Amino acid sequence: MIDITTKYAGLTLRNPLIVGSSGLTSAPEKIREYEKAGAGAVVLKSLFEEQIEMQSISLLNEPDSPEASDYIYEYVKAHQVAQYLELIKKSKTVCTIPVIASINCYKADAWIEFARQIELAGADAIELNVHYMDTSLTHDCEAGHAVYVNIIRKVKETVSIPVVMKIGKSFNNIPALIHSLKINGADGAVLFNRFYQPDINIHTLQTVSGNVFSNHSDLYDTLRWTAIVSGKIPDISIVSSTGVHDWEDVVKCLLAGASAVQMVSAIYTHGPEIISQILICIEEWMNQAKYRSLSQYQGMLNYAHIKSPNMYERAQFMKYFSNRD
Repeated sequence: MIDITTKYAGLTLRNPLIVGSSGLTSAPEKIREYEKAGAGAVVLKSLFEEQIEMQSISLLNEPDSPEASDYIYEYVKAHQVAQYLELIKKSKTVCTIPVIASINCYKADAWIEFARQIELAGADAIELNVHYMDTSLTHDCEAGHAVYVNIIRKVKETVSIPVVMKIGKSFNNIPALIHSLKINGADGAVLFNRFYQPDINIHTLQTVSGNVFSNHSDLYDTLRWTAIVSGKIPDISIVSSTGVHDWEDVVKCLLAGASAVQMVSAIYTHGPEIISQILICIEEWMNQAKYRSLSQYQGMLNYAHIKSPNMYERAQFMKYFSNRD
């Protein structure tokens, strides 16, 4: 019998397919549907720190009153947190697969108490989805890393459940960041989150939202950094995210060293049934390749295990075409 269980950040998943944080995971009945379809775990829709702040501002009638501002902020935060904790509790009652809470934040101190409440509500792990984009002309790379490290360290001091960090790819040295996160307690890392994509409407001369869904071409960066990080830092769980659309993408990520993958766009497009279809195809591929478990090929093609690891490091497009007419 083929074994497709996997280990991720101390959790045992029945398979490597995780439904990523999004509107897909905003209600317990949806969570139950993904479990029935075969998902290995779910990451609940994020609670956004900015969302709480923006809602607080919209309710504040006296912007010059610090006391009123503090009161309304705490009121909104308590309400949002209570709703989120209820989502965790209800989701845990309707399914048996791991339920991972998600916090979209950029300040460490704001979420310490929230992390404690998440653990008490029954979440199996916490995913910290941090978006820190520094556009300063005097940007200090080390200071940018410090924001992430400070958050992971303080949250890990607060809870005992696994904590993972979901990051973007706009860093000058992703392996160094992941290594720092691991040293400061991170149990895993998700590569990568998908931020808001701007576009320009040339007819209305306005900035508008770009395509919210990923596509297959987005997988290449995910594969590159999954392979490099898992090869250089073998003792931290890596989840591949962004660009994962079919069973072949999942297998590629596992070969590159991922412990699991997150899917969102493909489920939005095809519905929960794509989960079971992907799992069937993976098992068929494993059977043909004579693999009895994921561990037999996970990381087989990562940075540490291929003869020419520079294939993952090549940056110049013309190197591939210099000999072509």
